Amino acid sequence: MYNSLKDSLRIQRRVIWALMMREVITRFGRENLGVLWLIAEPMMFTLGVTALWTSSGMHHGSSLPIVAFAITGYSSVLMWRNAVGRCISGIQSNASLLYHRNVRVIDVFVTRVSLEMAGATASFIILATFFSAIGWIAPPEDPLLVVAGWLMLAWFGAALAMVIGAGTAYSEIVDRLWHPASYLLFPLSGAAFMVDWLPASAQKAVLILPMVHGVELVREGYFGATVHTHHDMAYMATINLVLTLLGLFLVRDAGKRVGSR
Repeated sequence: MYNSLKDSLRIQRRVIWALMMREVITRFGRENLGVLWLIAEPMMFTLGVTALWTSSGMHHGSSLPIVAFAITGYSSVLMWRNAVGRCISGIQSNASLLYHRNVRVIDVFVTRVSLEMAGATASFIILATFFSAIGWIAPPEDPLLVVAGWLMLAWFGAALAMVIGAGTAYSEIVDRLWHPASYLLFPLSGAAFMVDWLPASAQKAVLILPMVHGVELVREGYFGATVHTHHDMAYMATINLVLTLLGLFLVRDAGKRVGSR
């Protein structure tokens, strides 16, 4: 049994690595920056938002440094939003590969989610390190809290990506609904505000969204006692767990649907 499990894990690792190489070459090609675009894309977006806020003097009535505020907010949102966006087209664009015995829908999703999260994480680390080195922002007050919040957001993104990605196997309506939904969720995700800045009634409403709790925890770890955060990680973990279980069920059923076509 041990040898069988070991062999299965080795095959799984080879499949995911092969899918990653295929994904990277398909998306970025073999020339120019290549895979570095995986990091450059979220960096460019975050830098663009940071520059826009700084040049327009948008400090949201707060003394928080706008560069650190933008990096902690938009980097985290890009991670889960891009992961879902890439998984939406995962089944359709890899349909021919799914007829291979060792390739499953979950492998495709793991590959795409891992690449997006690796790019967003690297972008966040590089930007935070660079701006800290040149003195524009201070280092995080509690790096462990930042990591904890980031991991919770990554879990949320992976679980949501499985649910939405597998949902496209049932109907293309899922794809059409996600795009407007992602634009609506973006300003509500906590990237551009702190929950404490909102009226009490609005705070209760926005805290229904699990990603807000993760962003608040990241900012608590980064800014420390200078901010008053609102988060319930038990609530976020519960939502993440429910999404994970639902996603795994849908992924398994989606694999059967694809195989029966």
